[in-house]
Amino acid sequence: MKRLYGVTTAMVTPFDRIGKVDLDKVEQLTEFLIAKGVHCLYPLGTTGEMVRLSVAERKAIAETVVRKAAGRVTVFIHAGATTQEDTIELARHAEEIGADGIGCVTPIFLGANDREIEEYYAAVASSVPDHFPVYLYSIPQCAANDIKAEVAQRVADRCRNVIGIKYSFPDFLRITEYLNIHGGAFSVMPGADRLFLPLLAMGCDGVVSGVSCVYPEPFVAVYNAYLEKDLDKARKLQKIAVKYCETLKNGTNMSYFKEALKLRGIEAGHMKAPQLDLPEAEIERLRLQLDELNKETGYV
Repeated sequence: MKRLYGVTTAMVTPFDRIGKVDLDKVEQLTEFLIAKGVHCLYPLGTTGEMVRLSVAERKAIAETVVRKAAGRVTVFIHAGATTQEDTIELARHAEEIGADGIGCVTPIFLGANDREIEEYYAAVASSVPDHFPVYLYSIPQCAANDIKAEVAQRVADRCRNVIGIKYSFPDFLRITEYLNIHGGAFSVMPGADRLFLPLLAMGCDGVVSGVSCVYPEPFVAVYNAYLEKDLDKARKLQKIAVKYCETLKNGTNMSYFKEALKLRGIEAGHMKAPQLDLPEAEIERLRLQLDELNKETGYV
């Protein structure tokens, strides 16, 4: 089964001014990221404003990314939704259209206990063929539910296609616990862009990075330097990646990602209401910051 690895880019979703998904811009963004050398694509997650999308819209985006990628990179579709029924429908759709696998966030907003989380994942994983890989996805600061290591272990024991976890909280101790599942065979893909290099050193397979949707270059360079065992180079590159993370607000507001992509010549559309685009004064401030940073790095 395929795994996520390296620079796995969490993609934004481009909307037009009235909130309709712009599939042409989804295609353009997909091509931009592949051309920049990312290893995997991860559309329709938190960065992709998943909670603002209908099931039909999510299917259309998934189909667009898979078709445009055309096997050139690994594509995992995020299928987690607000209901178990919608999640299973999206999971099955991802398998049907030829995606390489899925991610699936915990139940969101309403509290779920350990037994409920385990049964939820067992139901989702069993809804697709057992050769179709599934990543758990824990982002407790947004979803209000966490996945304990022992719960992830039980799910992985029950479901052979649950092969890893995307963990978007910077808890090194929890990451260590995940890395011990199945004797180290469990794939761990944190979502902490600023910690990419130390996470690789811990044994994680890579990072699921929102900032790499805008500036893939430093993240790809960090990974390559790490593979080459040039740690001095990797450390220098990680510092550059961190500067971009900080300039783009570490993914806490996707409007920064979309405006920064526009500044790079990639039309990434608008935010979906009730989220708003950045005001002009903030766009100008962002432009000045990125211009200064790009002069230092050579990225344009």
